[in-house]
Amino acid sequence: MWLCLSPCRPCILTPACQGCMSDSVCFSFREHAARMGAAGRQDFSFKAMLTVSWLTLTYFPGATSTVAAGCPDQSPELQPWNPGHDQDRHVHIGQGKTLLLTSSATVYSIHISEGGKLVIKDHDEPIVLRTRHILIDNGGELHAGSALCPFQGNFTIILYGRADEGIQPDPYYGLKYIGVGRGGTLELHGQKKLSWTFLNKTLHPGGMAEGGYFFERSWGHRGVIVHVIDPKSGTVIHSDRFDTYRSKKESERLVQYLNAVPDGRILSVAVNDEGSRNLDDMARKAMTKLGSKHFLHLGFRHPWSFLTVKGNPSSSVEDHIEYHGHRGSAAARVFKLFQTEHGEYFNVSLSSEWVQDVEWTEWFDHDKVSQTKGGEKISDLWKAHPGKICNRPIDIQATTMDGVNLSTEVVYKKGQDYRFACYDRGRACRSYRVRFLCGKPVRPKLTVTIDTNVNSTILNLEDNVQSWKPGDTLVIASTDYSMYQAEEFQVLPCRSCAPNQVKVAGKPMYLHIGEEIDGVDMRAEVGLLSRNIIVMGEMEDKCYPYRNHICNFFDFDTFGGHIKIKDVVGYNSLGHCFFTEDGPEERNTFDHCLGLLVKSGTLLPSDRDSKMCKMITEDSYPGYIPKPRQECNAVSTFWMANPNNNLINCAAAGSEETGFWFIFHHVPTGPSEGMYSPGYSEHIPLGKFYNNRAHSNYRAGMIIDNGVKTTEASAKDKRPFLSIISARYSPHQDADPLKPREPAIIRHFIAFKNQEHGAWLRGGDVWLDSCRFADNGIGLTLASGGTFPYDDGSKQEIKNSLFVGESGNVGTEMMDNRIWGPGGLDHSGRTLPMGQNFPIRGIQFYDGPINIQNCTFRKFVALEGRHTSALAFRLNNAWQSCPHNNVTGIAFEDVPITSRVFFGEPGPWFNQLDMDGDKTSVFHDVDGSVSEYPGSYLTKNDNWLVRHPDCIDVPDWRGAICSGRYAQMYIQAYKTSNLRMKIIKNDFPSHPLYLEGALTRSTHYQQYQPVVTLQKGYTIHWDQTAPAELAIWLINFNKGDWIRVGLCYPRGTTFSILSDVHNRLLKQTSKTGVFVRTLQMDKVEQSYPGRSHYYWDEDSGLLFLKLKAQNEREKFAFCSMKGCERIKIKALIPKNAGVSDCTATAYPKFTERAVVDVPMPKKLFGSQLKTKDHFLEVKTESSKEHFFHLWNDFAYIEVDGKKYPSLEDGIQVVVIDGNQGRVVSHTSFRNSILQGIPWQLFNYVATIPDNSIVLMASKGRYVSRGPWTRVLEKLGADRGLKLKEQMAFVGFKGSFRPIWVTLDTEDHKAKIFQVVPIPVVKKKLL
Repeated sequence: MWLCLSPCRPCILTPACQGCMSDSVCFSFREHAARMGAAGRQDFSFKAMLTVSWLTLTYFPGATSTVAAGCPDQSPELQPWNPGHDQDRHVHIGQGKTLLLTSSATVYSIHISEGGKLVIKDHDEPIVLRTRHILIDNGGELHAGSALCPFQGNFTIILYGRADEGIQPDPYYGLKYIGVGRGGTLELHGQKKLSWTFLNKTLHPGGMAEGGYFFERSWGHRGVIVHVIDPKSGTVIHSDRFDTYRSKKESERLVQYLNAVPDGRILSVAVNDEGSRNLDDMARKAMTKLGSKHFLHLGFRHPWSFLTVKGNPSSSVEDHIEYHGHRGSAAARVFKLFQTEHGEYFNVSLSSEWVQDVEWTEWFDHDKVSQTKGGEKISDLWKAHPGKICNRPIDIQATTMDGVNLSTEVVYKKGQDYRFACYDRGRACRSYRVRFLCGKPVRPKLTVTIDTNVNSTILNLEDNVQSWKPGDTLVIASTDYSMYQAEEFQVLPCRSCAPNQVKVAGKPMYLHIGEEIDGVDMRAEVGLLSRNIIVMGEMEDKCYPYRNHICNFFDFDTFGGHIKIKDVVGYNSLGHCFFTEDGPEERNTFDHCLGLLVKSGTLLPSDRDSKMCKMITEDSYPGYIPKPRQECNAVSTFWMANPNNNLINCAAAGSEETGFWFIFHHVPTGPSEGMYSPGYSEHIPLGKFYNNRAHSNYRAGMIIDNGVKTTEASAKDKRPFLSIISARYSPHQDADPLKPREPAIIRHFIAFKNQEHGAWLRGGDVWLDSCRFADNGIGLTLASGGTFPYDDGSKQEIKNSLFVGESGNVGTEMMDNRIWGPGGLDHSGRTLPMGQNFPIRGIQFYDGPINIQNCTFRKFVALEGRHTSALAFRLNNAWQSCPHNNVTGIAFEDVPITSRVFFGEPGPWFNQLDMDGDKTSVFHDVDGSVSEYPGSYLTKNDNWLVRHPDCIDVPDWRGAICSGRYAQMYIQAYKTSNLRMKIIKNDFPSHPLYLEGALTRSTHYQQYQPVVTLQKGYTIHWDQTAPAELAIWLINFNKGDWIRVGLCYPRGTTFSILSDVHNRLLKQTSKTGVFVRTLQMDKVEQSYPGRSHYYWDEDSGLLFLKLKAQNEREKFAFCSMKGCERIKIKALIPKNAGVSDCTATAYPKFTERAVVDVPMPKKLFGSQLKTKDHFLEVKTESSKEHFFHLWNDFAYIEVDGKKYPSLEDGIQVVVIDGNQGRVVSHTSFRNSILQGIPWQLFNYVATIPDNSIVLMASKGRYVSRGPWTRVLEKLGADRGLKLKEQMAFVGFKGSFRPIWVTLDTEDHKAKIFQVVPIPVVKKKLL
């Protein structure tokens, strides 16, 4: 069943569901076919259902319906029509016939044309019309109600038939359809009901927080606690506490209180903590008189609960249990169902308990294998970890070092000889981690609950829902990662409900949020699934194989739908839900549409999941091997084949893949073929996208990316028609790439609880404003193009937006423990997006240029084992990273400074972190709001192409803070794809950068894309023979910017070198000059218009060029305004040449002195900082400097700009308070003290308080070996260290080892420039 959108004319879907005006508009249940029409899809799943509130579908230019403005079934010209039930009858209503259907009927088909009219009688008797199809055209009309007279009865159209009956389908509409052709009118106007709204109060699993009364007490509320409850309303009239442990007078007061309660009142009585010590006989007998059997013998700390109706002892319920001491929990629980005077039920439950809370210990590494059959002694672990493991653990868990679960067994337990065994696939574990579940001391707990909604729930909603009636069905959307937490409920009568409330049957199984949490509106959508006009497809009881493989995926009939479009609620569909098909559908408006529970289907490649993609290959070329995640796996709630459509106030509340997906048809498909020129949809500006939301989707809340294959499968391209392919979006005025860019604006978008991405947006100018992202695996990814931006000069931007890492919406714990674990600020349990150790990120940089402005990041907290961060980079990235990714005006709330940024490290999810983009990641911190260094660049800590001597390391980020002027060099090596390139900056020859290339090995060339520091020299080497043909592109170079490059070639090579400018948009190239050989290195610096020099140093094997940009560049453009400036090298290389790696001959010959061209910015301090935690800048340096023929020793320690010079040979020590960042002591130890047994140093370190930062620097010929070095080990250095002539150290005195503990020791110079987070806080364990 399908509501189609016109490829020709604008269509508006309003809350009243106004239909399209088109040459051919239909509700279509179409049979499978090789191609699809614009009118509809070929088949659907489940029992198709369209429930109608108000629908008009018509097409007749200049014409209007002949139905009067009143009730259509009251027209005097109508003739009653009762065709009965005849499945062979073909009905044609034409030639002016006007019929009134007054009862249910079954026919083969109905064709209304030539002025014919069919009207449905509105009366109490339901009418069901069964037919294979209905066609309305050429002046035909079908009416049920009108705009001014909505249909009040119940009318259902059932389209019946099987797909395997051999019936020839209509070439356009297929089978099981309602088709409205030219001149036809279909008007269905049902009762006007609110289609959907928002939950305004959170629903908890079981509904415990909905209505009624809840009372809970623990320590400090000792004694007998009494509640008096009104049986007429279920409300608490009075309550009191009697401390019968402390005083006998309290027993007397208890008796007086009970005697004063009138008969007929409900009494709830229970003991909390202790109530027997001073409980006298009078009180015991008074409770016995009320119906108690245990209170007379109540003992010390016994849990006891009692419910009764005063004056009716037989109504009593009671529970009692003896106190277990500290051996575990004990509970006495009772409950009883009562009925109010209005006949509504309420439940009173009461519990008196001693509760033993439990918690898991931290993980302990264990690499010993027991040599006996008795298992491992827990006493051995007690000795290794004193005070951290309880005497009698309740449970044990073990995993491999990689986190794979292992089997454990308690093999013996007696006193201190508690033993356990660990098994890995039946064998004793060798190296593993183990933790223990330990019980805490018991505590008392008393609870009283009055549930006034027994097996029912009150929903508090945003809007007036008085149009929802008893018997209606509602769906409440999931507000967690799984869309399958959507729940259906039936409306019940409710006399006490406010206009924005309904009572529904049953209790929720899951948490459904009904409020804004951490600044993000996470309210669940509540949709109405009931209407009085229904269009549905009749289904078989089970699946039958009308298509190959169909029953491999479904156990039910899928021919006919299972999409329910309820007013504007699309629910439980197979395949895309709101769907534009061919590409030309534009200027349509989707307003206030809700789609949820969207599942994979078999029809289109984009509908299919991985299993379907692999098995359904009939529409592909023989030999095709599917790649599901690339070519399928795209089922979406809103599938937009053309960006020029308006989506306003819409919600994508759960799909197996994506919420909103803007996909591109390079050319139109199906019946729309030829309606626009190639590339039109990739350049047309985005329509309005405002106030939309997406949650509970797997792949992404929103995607702008990719296209569909618009050609049939062939030997050249075996992929099936309409499979997912690559495409890029670059919006321009009038869809003309030569006209000005017109940014795609996304405003007020909310994305939360999407497992992979909140949004993945690739394109030219895609700008987001005032958006909210929360609890997504990755909040937002902005991308341009992998090698070059497809729309040079464009940018992606987000501003004035909020990102929340782990909100107060903790979700509902399920059986799948892979997605439940610790998180958030309080380290409590919560649902997780992609697994327990997935690195949650707010924004990840990818490609660029990207601008992030005035955004707030909230609640991103990394754990030991989970690298959560506000800002990060795409993992396993082969592509370029633009140095003009700009960040400004960033605010952090509840984000430790250590969790602001993470550049990655080898391990789970990051793999080896050795792809080219992983190594070149960088962004510009314009105002220092991220790093506290305004104007700095943040880069990966081991990228020495952009580092200089004064860069500041940030170990927690695995990054560095630098300054400089940066650009990119694209090196294209032709006729090869498997060369590994090594590039070295001449001032750091011992720190090369290795690049594998961004392209696949199947291409005819390879591209390397390093970020480089301008005005510097570099050499380039290869792991095989150098490429014979090379092109170097100057990317992000401004006019006059230059670098000097030496490229390694075999001896005997000759060269032909020229420069040109290539306009990528116009695909035009113009030669700008040639390079001629010079025998003098200095002449490489000289160039003239059209003529430059190269120097071939055959001894070292290096070809030297100076690459200088000649033209101006726009702000965000990669290339100049004239085009991309390139240098092309053709080399005639001798045969059988070896590896072109000239490192050994290049250095130290061409080593340059490391200098800082752009000084490091001053760090922000004090009131300039926006958060309480901050960075402390520490520098420690020890070196030998050569002055003429003498060596001079030089050393100092510096803290936030204050320098402590070393005045004498030995070790200088500075101690800093790790909480405040203040220097608390400064001293030094001469060589003579370090010799022998340095008690002074040992005693000094012993007196340093815990949580202290300790800085050290050596000067002169200090003692580099001996017992004193154990001090370094106590401060976090590796055991067994060996020191050289110079030493610099940043250590920590405390109970853990921070990641920033650093030791540098060399013969001539040791240096550490880094920041330390203040306060120093231990990360919580995963």
